[in-house]
Amino acid sequence: MAPMASMAQQAPLTHPAAYLARRAATALAAAVVLGAAAAPAAYADAPSASPKKLPDGLYGTTDPKFDGVWRQSLALLAQDTVGVRPAALAVHWLAGQQCADGSFTAFRAEPGKTCDAKTMRDTNQTAAAVQALAALGGHGDAVQKAVGWLKSVQNDDGGWSSMPGSASDANSTSVVIGALAAAGEKPRSVTSKKGGKTPYDGLLTFQLGCDAKEGERGAFTFQLKGAAPNADATAAAATGALGKGFVVAPAGERANTPVKPLTCKDGEGEKSGEPGRAAAGGDAYLVAQLDKNGQHLLSAMPGAEKQPDVGNTADAVVALAAGGHGTAAAKPLKWLEKNAADWAKQSGPAAYAQLVLAAHATGTDPRSFGGTDLVAKLNATGPKPAAAQKKDSEDAAKDGGGIGLWWVIGVGLAIGAGIGFLLSSRKKNQL
Repeated sequence: MAPMASMAQQAPLTHPAAYLARRAATALAAAVVLGAAAAPAAYADAPSASPKKLPDGLYGTTDPKFDGVWRQSLALLAQDTVGVRPAALAVHWLAGQQCADGSFTAFRAEPGKTCDAKTMRDTNQTAAAVQALAALGGHGDAVQKAVGWLKSVQNDDGGWSSMPGSASDANSTSVVIGALAAAGEKPRSVTSKKGGKTPYDGLLTFQLGCDAKEGERGAFTFQLKGAAPNADATAAAATGALGKGFVVAPAGERANTPVKPLTCKDGEGEKSGEPGRAAAGGDAYLVAQLDKNGQHLLSAMPGAEKQPDVGNTADAVVALAAGGHGTAAAKPLKWLEKNAADWAKQSGPAAYAQLVLAAHATGTDPRSFGGTDLVAKLNATGPKPAAAQKKDSEDAAKDGGGIGLWWVIGVGLAIGAGIGFLLSSRKKNQL
């Protein structure tokens, strides 16, 4: 791994390492605005220690300390989506990571040990696990316990933060909406105990309206009102606002709805309170950014030049497909087919899963994705599936589990120093 000073020069990161890193960068900017707010209480204690030996059943070969449940959930969900039955050992590992109260953390080195007050419970990891376990079936009790926990930590504004007790953010709220929908809940019916706000009420507060600059209208910010537009948050929110999770069913050739930006007349803002309209506005912002940058989105770590963000581009493809914007989604998808293979090989199971889900959402064959069999590559990063439809290739077995964890570890150290980073990144429409 490269040291922190040079990590910004590396290839674009993937979820959740980049997901956490992007959030941390956004939170750092927020801390400057707020005067370096204190870190959430949830970060007073360190996450579970790194394992001396990787657990049996786990996908990826890198330290799961920060992303074990996330990458496992995406890997199993992507396999299930394309008709591959995951290895029982892999499913067992994920289910065994759940705490007694229904929550999940990033990684529990000792699953048999009871979760206590020091366990860093995480809504993102929990929501990802819900989507995977609900899709696989046979885990109804675990799914309902997890959903119950998510409901118990809903903020008064209707949204969620990654760590309970912190301010809501667009990404966490979106992934929880996806989990609720996957579990058979109707997000509109899940309201905060104080104020009766729905997840959509919380999510739409992060959208920029006509009071923003013309090129920023329709975009979502990660967290703070008045903050800069965030493509990562916009892609997540545009999907979540439609009540969808990580898996978006392909709509076929009929889905070619024109992208419609938010409109402004006589200085009056059209920041719609209707989730579907809000999603359309977010999609329009994404299309504008994609067109501007050559059909990919950009990211930059603090102090680094902007560079292609492959993972976020994949998320944008899913968001556009979810909104029925087939033509718009096809352009960045072609860019991914030409440019994502090396990134996924370096980044591991979560990256392969993102590409599989982007291909699925657009009706593209993930087994022939720019000359790469994404399914075989994904399968080879973990235990052999119980039933795979394609033989794994030998070179895929060399892939790892994710990059950029040193960046996240550095963020954790910064939290310990009191900077106050806030680490926090979808089967049918349940509107």
